[in-house]
Amino acid sequence: MFENKNLETRSVLDELRNFEKNVFFDLGHPLLNRIADCFVRAAGIGAVQALSKEAYFTAVEGCNGDTVASPKKAQQVAALRGETNQKSVEALMKRTGKETLQWGMVAGVYSGLTYGLKEARGTHDWKNSALAGALTGGALALTLEHSSHEKVVQCVITGAALSTAANLLAGVL
Repeated sequence: MFENKNLETRSVLDELRNFEKNVFFDLGHPLLNRIADCFVRAAGIGAVQALSKEAYFTAVEGCNGDTVASPKKAQQVAALRGETNQKSVEALMKRTGKETLQWGMVAGVYSGLTYGLKEARGTHDWKNSALAGALTGGALALTLEHSSHEKVVQCVITGAALSTAANLLAGVL
């Protein structure tokens, strides 16, 4: 893995360069490996994003003394305060866990679908991306708190559009 570098002399750049080459799991099948690897990586990103977002809003509210966002965000910040520190930590962990699972689920589903469609059809094109994005958007919509028929359709269309655009732009850029 690291030819001539021992643990003490490796830099962050060395770690990041090798991060893409390594997989976290070997589950015996490339599809399962890809899904698990994407899930874990995106879940980690989701956890960092959720914690940093909560820390930001807590810090901004502490500086201003009033809520800085919509009424929904005001409710979340109020829940963070809690009656005791235990309740506020529980609220933070619950929201962070949910967002972590959502990010991981989206990455795992999308990656698995694009890989499976590529293997089934023998090609990777915008059609695979559109279908994978639509199904991933629908799966994400079902995890939202106030999921409705309109929200599911909106997420399906958005997922298909974003995925198709990313696929087409990847060929251009």
